[in-house]
Amino acid sequence: MNDEQRREIRGSRKASLTGWLAGWVMRVFGWTLRIEVDDRAGLAGVHKGPVIYALWHNRIFVVPGAWRKAFGRTRRAVVLTSASHDGAMLARAVGVFGIGAVRGSSSRRGVAALVAMRKALRQGSDVCVTPDGPRGPRYRLQPGLVKLAETSTAPVVPVHVEFGAAWRLKSWDRFHVPKPFSRVRVVFDRALAVPAALSEDDFEGWRARIEEVLNAEVGDLES
Repeated sequence: MNDEQRREIRGSRKASLTGWLAGWVMRVFGWTLRIEVDDRAGLAGVHKGPVIYALWHNRIFVVPGAWRKAFGRTRRAVVLTSASHDGAMLARAVGVFGIGAVRGSSSRRGVAALVAMRKALRQGSDVCVTPDGPRGPRYRLQPGLVKLAETSTAPVVPVHVEFGAAWRLKSWDRFHVPKPFSRVRVVFDRALAVPAALSEDDFEGWRARIEEVLNAEVGDLES
């Protein structure tokens, strides 16, 4: 990494420590939850190749733990996080679950992040993207996810999270934190194979289709 790249990617010891602590809070908190995993994509056995997970930003709290519990011994994964200090914290937090990170977003280091995610897929790692992050708008799928799927040929696996009871923070995404000892259902939905070399209209069609699939099981779009 050269000096210019280091300046683009923000981080600090404080962000790293905060992220590490947050990761352990997520992990310990997860032990109190009744988590059910629905593997519709067949990731535990049928589908061996790398995939792209797509989930809304406000659902991410329980997904690393659910993924580790269900697939962590058989699959590898990296998460796209922003190049900001918040991204540094998230990268450190998911590291507690044995998940790597690619730093970048649509606003900063977008091209470099796309290249890094394609490399991770070629090397056999799954890639996780929150396509309405890092700043929204909430439940609106940004085109970077479709571009990654189109150019890598890796299928998209929509991830749904259903909370029995949860707090919703007053952030832009209404971030969901499940209440202790509540039920959480994490669905790894059927994989969507995005074709290569899409026309402009087809590209938008796939963007809208994946967004619709993700929103179909949200249930609180206007809340």
